[in-house]
Amino acid sequence: MTGAIDPALLIASLMVAATPLVLAAIGELVVEKAGVLNLGVEGMMIVGAICGFAIAVESGSPLAGFVAAAAGGAVLSLLFGVLTQVLLSNQVATGLALTLFGLGISSLMGQSYVGIKPPGTPRLDLGPLSDLPFLGTALFSHDWVVYFSIALTAAVWWFLNRSRAGLTLRAVGENHDAAHALGIKVIAVRLMAIAFGGACAGLGGAYLSLVRVPQWTEGMTAGAGWIALAIVVFGAWRAGRVLLGAYLFGGVTVLQLNLQAAGSALPVEYLSMSPYLITIAVLVVMSARRGRARLGAPASLGRVFHAAS
Repeated sequence: MTGAIDPALLIASLMVAATPLVLAAIGELVVEKAGVLNLGVEGMMIVGAICGFAIAVESGSPLAGFVAAAAGGAVLSLLFGVLTQVLLSNQVATGLALTLFGLGISSLMGQSYVGIKPPGTPRLDLGPLSDLPFLGTALFSHDWVVYFSIALTAAVWWFLNRSRAGLTLRAVGENHDAAHALGIKVIAVRLMAIAFGGACAGLGGAYLSLVRVPQWTEGMTAGAGWIALAIVVFGAWRAGRVLLGAYLFGGVTVLQLNLQAAGSALPVEYLSMSPYLITIAVLVVMSARRGRARLGAPASLGRVFHAAS
C-alpha cells in the first residue's frame, strides 16, 4: 500500500500544503511577540485569498495578486489594531469579530469569481538542482512563494534575535509598561507588528486561492487560520519551531490524502481531524496562564496597554 505513495511527490506536496500555514503563523508570531493576541488570522487569510484572486484575475499577474493580498490582510489587521490598541477593545472578542467579518466580506466580494481559473504562478527555474533525482522533485521544483516563506522565517528569526528593532519589539511584548517608561512607543510598535502579521496572513490566503487550490471557493481557508494560531503556541514562540510545526501540520494533511488515494484500511477521518484536535488542545493550553508561562509566551500577551499608567 505504501509503495503507491511516491516519497518525492509526498515531500513536494507537504511543502506546498505547509506554505500558507508558514506565512500566516510567522506573521502571527511577530504579532504575539509584541504582546498582541490576534485571533482574526482566519479572517485575514480569507480576505487575502479573495483580494489576491480578484486582482490576479483582473490584471493577469499572480505577483500583483500577492501584493494585493498582503495589502488587504494588512488593512484588515490595522482595523483590529485601531480597535484594540487605540480604542482598547477586548483583543479576543475583536479577533473573533474580525474572523466573522472577513468570512462575510470575502463571500460578498467573491460572488462573481466562482468558477474562474486564475493565471498560473510559474515554478522557479533552479537549473541543475531541478534535475537532481529525488531532491529535484521534492525540494527544487516549487514556485517562488514556497522559498519566500522559508526565507521569511529566517529573516524573522534574525530580526527577533539579532536586531535592535527586534529587541525593542520583544521588550514591548514582555513588559509594555517598562518599555513605555524607557520611551518606546508601544502602540506604534504594536501597530506595525499587527500590520506585518496581517500582510503575512493575506499572503497565506492568496497562496491557497492562486496556487494550492487555484480557484475561489467560499470559506476555502477551512480553519487554516486557527491552525496557524496553534502552530505559534506549538512552536513555543520561536521562528524555527514554527516552521517545523507548519510542516508537521501540512504533512498530516497531505498524508491523509495520500493514504486515502492508496486505499489505506485506516479510516482517513482520524488523520483528517488530527490537526484540528491538536489545534483545540494547544489553544486550551494557551488560555491558561500557567500553560502559557510554561511554554514561554510573552508576558504581556493579550494585556491591555494604558499609556497613562
